[in-house]
Amino acid sequence: MKKWGSVITAALLTLSLVVAGCANQGQSSGASGDEIAVGVLLPVTGNNATDGKDMQNAIEMAVKKVNDGGGVLGKKLKIEVADDGCDPQMATTAANKLVSQNVVAVVGGYCSGATLPSSGVFKNANIPMIVPAANSAKLPAQGYDTLFLINGLTPDQAQTAADYMAANQAKKVALIHDNSAYAKDLADFAKASVEKAGGTIVAFEAINPEEKDFSALVTKLKGIAPDATYFTGYYAAGGLMVKQFKQKGVSGLFLVGDGSFSEDVIKIAGADNAEGLLITATPTAEFIEGAEAFTTEYKSTYNNLAPGPFSALSYNAVNLLADALKRANSTDHDALKKAIKETKDFKALGQTISFNAQNTLDTSNFAVLKVAGGKFTLAK
Repeated sequence: MKKWGSVITAALLTLSLVVAGCANQGQSSGASGDEIAVGVLLPVTGNNATDGKDMQNAIEMAVKKVNDGGGVLGKKLKIEVADDGCDPQMATTAANKLVSQNVVAVVGGYCSGATLPSSGVFKNANIPMIVPAANSAKLPAQGYDTLFLINGLTPDQAQTAADYMAANQAKKVALIHDNSAYAKDLADFAKASVEKAGGTIVAFEAINPEEKDFSALVTKLKGIAPDATYFTGYYAAGGLMVKQFKQKGVSGLFLVGDGSFSEDVIKIAGADNAEGLLITATPTAEFIEGAEAFTTEYKSTYNNLAPGPFSALSYNAVNLLADALKRANSTDHDALKKAIKETKDFKALGQTISFNAQNTLDTSNFAVLKVAGGKFTLAK
């Protein structure tokens, strides 16, 4: 999915890593002794640490399952976690750290703004990266043969939102983003999708995600009276915005993108203010047929905590990697890239994974959810 830093910043950071990455180009194995090192790149700190931790939990669960089943190629998987903080500079440092640890592959990528430069580091080092969350269309547009996305892309999410708004007669639409790579990308695609469906964009606004008071924007939009408002940024700002919109009585539907798909958006907004909030997102494990055992195990393992928005996808990413390692019968980077690329109809939680020419999913996995009684439900 996602965040922090403009596309220009991300591009400059990526270019600055060519020399550093090339120094590791010749490394072909992340295996030593009885272990295979797998990098995990997530926001462990910062505003998005809750979702980052949910993803890490699921990754650890998958690794344990693989290892309890005998491991891969006669070895155990061992994860090396690096914190990208959803920040391009932190992500660059974290990615280089994983390269220096000679990981065979990387699972992770939550914020697109952080995943853009880090994916460049791994491309230069020829290390495959499986991304379960970040979904900016700018990621596959880079053309990296090392980058594989198992979440739907922003154009798919934007179309899902536009279709829902059109079906609910929301013709006048306000779009709000936070200038992060993911949020701006989603807002741009949503604008195109809404207009194509015959709707009108009555406001297209950017906010500072560190702000706490959005009263000026809320007052402006109340005067415009949109049929729907779609916030494409992250839950820290999203929760506050939902709260302030509800308290101010702004008209119309309120939707958020998957960057705000977190229990925290309800906590920040307050359950009463969040009632009726709509979310475009990949459904969580509780809405996935056949994921009941996963949900039960997750809760029992993590003190009755429910799986997060990207837990199932993160779990799938590890299992896909393990399957590809077996098919490659090697930890060689080129052999592993080829095996991942050739993945066909891999059965996972809530999805069947096959990659197209861009190393993205053939079929979108987005849906619209709704907050009812303080909980996420599937919207009708």
